[in-house]
Amino acid sequence: MLAAFLVVGCTIAVCAYYLITPARQKAPADVQLPDGPPGKPIIGNLLDIPPYHSWFKFQEWSMQYGPLFRLNIAGRNHIVVSTEEIANDLLRERGNIYSDREQLPMAAQLLSNNLRPLFLPYGETWRNVRKLMHNLTNVSIAATYEPLQEEESLRMVRDLTRAPEKYETWFERYSAGLILRLAYSKPVYTGEESFVRRILRVVHTVERVASPGAYLVDTIPALMYLPYFLAPFKREGAKLHAEESNLFRNLLEEGISNSQRGPAMENFCGKWFNKKVSYSISDDHAAYAIGTLFEAGAGTTASAMMSFMLSMTLHPHEFAKLQAEVDKIVGPSRLPSFTDMPDLPRVRAVAKEVLRWRPVTAGGLPHMLTKDDVYKMEDGRSIFLPAGVNVHPVQWSIHREPKRYPDPDSFRPERWLEEGWPTFKEPLTQYPNLQNFSAFGFGRRICPGQNIAERSLYILISRIAWCCDISQKQSPEGKPIVPPSYDYITGFNVQPKPFDFDLKARLDRQNLLESEYNAVWSNNQEKNG
Repeated sequence: MLAAFLVVGCTIAVCAYYLITPARQKAPADVQLPDGPPGKPIIGNLLDIPPYHSWFKFQEWSMQYGPLFRLNIAGRNHIVVSTEEIANDLLRERGNIYSDREQLPMAAQLLSNNLRPLFLPYGETWRNVRKLMHNLTNVSIAATYEPLQEEESLRMVRDLTRAPEKYETWFERYSAGLILRLAYSKPVYTGEESFVRRILRVVHTVERVASPGAYLVDTIPALMYLPYFLAPFKREGAKLHAEESNLFRNLLEEGISNSQRGPAMENFCGKWFNKKVSYSISDDHAAYAIGTLFEAGAGTTASAMMSFMLSMTLHPHEFAKLQAEVDKIVGPSRLPSFTDMPDLPRVRAVAKEVLRWRPVTAGGLPHMLTKDDVYKMEDGRSIFLPAGVNVHPVQWSIHREPKRYPDPDSFRPERWLEEGWPTFKEPLTQYPNLQNFSAFGFGRRICPGQNIAERSLYILISRIAWCCDISQKQSPEGKPIVPPSYDYITGFNVQPKPFDFDLKARLDRQNLLESEYNAVWSNNQEKNG
């Protein structure tokens, strides 16, 4: 009986959807739609797209159909972009019409209740929320957070030398500890605190829910017309939303309360509360804006650092070069600091190459076009892009464009450091850097936390190079254990699955590291009880 109800309900929902959905536009006579793989009736290319790591297939298609190609997913057109030039031309230079988001039923509506900035439609509310996030994370204000980043990185590298097998925990604790202090004046000590694990569960939930193909309703929005009792995804969405909204609201209240205890406890929540009227957003929008700054910063920085460890394990000669630069500039008698960064171009190059070689958001985030547009390709073709289409800048493909990134599958930090490479820029005291790098997205939807993330990667990488020796683990037979180059988890943001490596503290640095750690963190724990 339930199955019969479900079939009838689905049929009614699909019919209702197509009755109220306007007919799709055809390309004007003098332009053409992009090429793309042929699909099947009704479902189009739906079954051609792998359920995970779909960016491999997208890259294959880009080689066959060009850097701008079309997919039909159950009657909805999607445009895939595979070069940085086209992505910037459309998403940055024409950002006034390429900055919307499709309101995916599960991620945007049911999970987020139209509150999460990542999924907000382009409009007044999004601009007001973005204004708050910009004021908390812009270049000037991000520089004031450097002392906290140095404190948290000191703790991370000290614990990494003591228990390298727990590297995932230490990277997650660094990211969580930093953002929770900045956002809520809430210290983290072990990384296993219940509130930390709860927040990380929310982060992993949104990554799972927003993954392409995770829910059928995102592919067939007509299923939203199903009644509640026939739609288990609606019940799941309501439960997940209640959990995260309760968390973000409570954290906002706690952050405001902490910020009122004095200047030393200033945080994101207090900064919003003190100028609340000027932002013209609801308390819930503020709670989500601040809460999702944690989402943006915590998961991505930790994931990037895990890829850094993988890259150094696979390329020990690159780690040796990194150590040589840090040793030359910093020496053995102090830890690297942010004041060293202009003189550490290889540190910055390694950070940038890690994000290029193993992008965290490998599939990219789609932008929705709000107005018909025409784009002229290099070969002279005029391509019609209809309003409402989703434009996917696939970072995996963009970061592997041979013209811009020769030898794209190899880990080559010198592409940012040496003349002759297309990406080389001078002066090396300023370049390379991560400003407006495609790994953080494009145009008006670029990641608002990029300035904080950039500094985090620099300080963590430089201090690991200063303090640690990394090598491949040896088997009982004395042979090196080489981890897989790409064995990554599935999801919206990705990171390497756990892998083996050896890490030891450099003997001439360990005592200084312990001394610095004790000076900073014993004081911190005393101040926070």
